[in-house]
Amino acid sequence: QVQLVQSGGGFVQPGGSLRLSCAVSGVTLDDYALAWFRSAPGNEREGIACMSRVDGDGVTHYGDSVRGRFTISKDNAKNTVYLQMSNLQVEDTAKYYCAADPSNYACAGSVWPSYDYRTQGAQVTVSS
Repeated sequence: QVQLVQSGGGFVQPGGSLRLSCAVSGVTLDDYALAWFRSAPGNEREGIACMSRVDGDGVTHYGDSVRGRFTISKDNAKNTVYLQMSNLQVEDTAKYYCAADPSNYACAGSVWPSYDYRTQGAQVTVSS
């Protein structure tokens, strides 16, 4: 049974950093596309970072709003996906979600409903 458990949300000041974690059980991470999404009040859910299956296009993708500031990574030994967020800004305030899917070989442009496994999200608030 596949389960995703997310942790690491919270409050941070502008310019600060935060790391989100998503522990994935029941799978081999290399066999799954892994992604982070976020949603803020009044906005559609936004895909911000993803990693395709290892045997897919092998590319890591980022949304324009976070490229250069956020990094998606994984630790196969811990079966955990991370989102390292740096230089956080007020507009990064949102609920952040982790997702995984075994059928996604090229994750760029992939949307929330296409992921079979998803978390309920964690709030990240950036404020001074």
